[in-house]
Amino acid sequence: MRSFDEYLRFVETDASGGELRAMVDVLTTNKTSFFREPQQFTFLRDEVIPRDWRGRPAIKLWSAGCSSGEEPYSLAITLREELPAVDLVDARILATDVSSRVLARARAARYDLDALADVPPPILRRHFHALPGNEALHEVVESTRALVRLARLNLLADWPMRGPFDAIFCRNVMIYFDARTRESLIGRFWCLLRPGGYLFLGGAESLSGVDHAFEYVQPSIFRRSTS
Repeated sequence: MRSFDEYLRFVETDASGGELRAMVDVLTTNKTSFFREPQQFTFLRDEVIPRDWRGRPAIKLWSAGCSSGEEPYSLAITLREELPAVDLVDARILATDVSSRVLARARAARYDLDALADVPPPILRRHFHALPGNEALHEVVESTRALVRLARLNLLADWPMRGPFDAIFCRNVMIYFDARTRESLIGRFWCLLRPGGYLFLGGAESLSGVDHAFEYVQPSIFRRSTS
């Protein structure tokens, strides 16, 4: 291509959408880790699961902007640890991202020891196994992976899935959007959450300056009212 304008025209006229996906893959940042924002997982374990989810016939979670899978697999581990009978209920975690590249890594569910540094050893033993011949690479066990369904989704496009969700995790994603887009997304999240459902944002994110109806729970955690 002789210029950026020429490349942009090519992206816009590529009916296959392949070049747009390739461009998104190299432009997006995908920093993540297991049990990132640990205070949120503590709240999930100590407050939400025993009070709201234990004994429920179905649990639906959405990891919006799941990157390479650490977030949804952290959620799956938490459900398995705190709900021993999770296989007897309809428990599902939808994990989406706009990047095909990181989704491929999430589907592989293989992580090196650096990525697993914050995973407690008992959790590591129960939910991961080392690959034969490569002790430095660990794979999420099938029973934990089975709770997660991965799909490509652009948050700014149409959403084909149906709610209601019990919790939506959209962490460290909206910092890249302008105020009008953030407000639109917050409204769409509200519509997909069941009454009493939770919205988890990144630690540096808030709903300040956004017109919304969520109840504040604690920093970066909000709740759709039950009334």
